[in-house]
Amino acid sequence: MNKITTKLQGGCHCGAVRFSAVHQRHNDEPLVAHACNCSMCEKVGYLHLIIPAANFQLEQGEGDLSCYTFNSGVAKHYFCRHCGVKPFYIPRSNPDGYSLNVRCFDSVPPELEVKPFDGQNWEQNAADLAHLSAAK
Repeated sequence: MNKITTKLQGGCHCGAVRFSAVHQRHNDEPLVAHACNCSMCEKVGYLHLIIPAANFQLEQGEGDLSCYTFNSGVAKHYFCRHCGVKPFYIPRSNPDGYSLNVRCFDSVPPELEVKPFDGQNWEQNAADLAHLSAAK
């Protein structure tokens, strides 16, 4: 089975934080981002594309990031301390990966599909995302 590799770049609004990443999928799988309706994602308009940690590179801005945690403290919500934008974070559903904010990409892949995710009922649905940070 062939793999499709998509290279991604993005960052915060002011440009202080920049990242690069690689998303890999089998050629029969669509490129999918998730629109979560939980209390956090709904308010900030976050669109999730989850990747393995090994496929993420923070290019600049480590010192410009602040981290917010709540509830279980497992998720690490990173945001730029200058402009407040959240370009990526470590999700509770995938603590071995990163969730990239599609809205922070320099260029959104045209084949990207956005699917809803019921984060308001996170405990019942989180397992549906757990495989996304596994290496392909």
